[in-house]
Amino acid sequence: MERIYSNQLKANRKAKVKGWVENVRNLGNIQFLTIRDREGSVQITAKKSDVSEGVWDTISKLGKEDCVEIEGNVVKSKIAKLGYEMIPELVKVLAGAEKPLPLDLHVDSWKDTRFDYRYLDLRDPKVKEIFMIRHKVMGLSHEFFRKNDFVEIHTPVIQAAGAEGGSSLFKFDFYGKEAFLRQSPQLYKQMMMASGLDKVYEIGQAFRAEKFHTRRHISEFMSLDFEIAWIESEEDVMKVLERMVVHVLKGLNKETDLKLNIPELPLKRFTYDEVLKVLAKTGVKIEWGEDIEDAQEAKFAEIMNKKGHEAYFITKFPSKIKPFYIMLDGEVSRGIDLDYRGLELASGGQREHRHEVLANVMKQKGLNPKDFSFYLNAFRWGMPMHGGIGFGVDRFVKQILELPDVQETILFPRTPEKLVP
Repeated sequence: MERIYSNQLKANRKAKVKGWVENVRNLGNIQFLTIRDREGSVQITAKKSDVSEGVWDTISKLGKEDCVEIEGNVVKSKIAKLGYEMIPELVKVLAGAEKPLPLDLHVDSWKDTRFDYRYLDLRDPKVKEIFMIRHKVMGLSHEFFRKNDFVEIHTPVIQAAGAEGGSSLFKFDFYGKEAFLRQSPQLYKQMMMASGLDKVYEIGQAFRAEKFHTRRHISEFMSLDFEIAWIESEEDVMKVLERMVVHVLKGLNKETDLKLNIPELPLKRFTYDEVLKVLAKTGVKIEWGEDIEDAQEAKFAEIMNKKGHEAYFITKFPSKIKPFYIMLDGEVSRGIDLDYRGLELASGGQREHRHEVLANVMKQKGLNPKDFSFYLNAFRWGMPMHGGIGFGVDRFVKQILELPDVQETILFPRTPEKLVP
């Protein structure tokens, strides 16, 4: 008999389930046992008069989180949550759980303790659900890009230079040469715009060596990137991004019990200057040319939420706060950010496609073009106008589920203090 999940049980049939003991209650002549698997829980009801002595004794010795296999008849029940219960004919202990458990799934525990025993933490249905939602976000994202003729690519994690430059790179020795873990696939996806693969996307890990301790920063994160060629302006990039976000949100509403608001398209666009003016009216002043910080971002989102805008773009950022590859229009750039529920999820825009201009901007921002020759060469033989974004998958899941910290969305989060497990 093949094992099935708890949500596949049907009345008046024999079944085999495997899982962890959630609870055992002995009421004298009847014992109730709850078994948890990936899809939920199933109640096992054992009356002393209806089961064998071996089954009765085995159940009476079970403890929480013991790993078991149970075979029996499935019957309808008015008491069990699923509407079904099993009458056991066979109860087998596959692996006992040491006692005491290092983590009590029924009590809120410290985050560090939970992350130390993440495999136990995920036995909590609430925690498991985070990663089931994340799983669907990833699947729906792939679905969107493939339906829209994007080609999936995989660029190097080991790189000779960082997309952003600066000190936020993890450096290591690569056969006697200096190398870095990628901050982003930025440079390589741009190079693909010269290849004829004019619509590409990649979902993969990226790394930032920044000692931040905030709700949104992490040392290793999941980055969703896309790049498109033959664009007219950054508006073409925003149209793709907003459609992707709506596709994922609609898919989650369809495939889960979530009831998310679906933004109307096109999303509202606010210029950097407009954001500063709105914030100034509330007493929050930002010097022109400074970046918008976390608290300021949250304040603007609060105002926008009252006007019915959970998701929106911020455009026309000052050139000096955007990276070298963003196209500049004097003091203003073609850069864009996407905010959702008060947190920046994506940053991108139209790229600079002219070789000489790009090399000059790199110099102005303190970078040596020779260090990026492998990248700049792609711009010498016909680079079309192009643009794209980098999108934080972890942040997106955090905002969808309104979690307090991005670490909650990552199986084994990496922070300045945490390298194991």
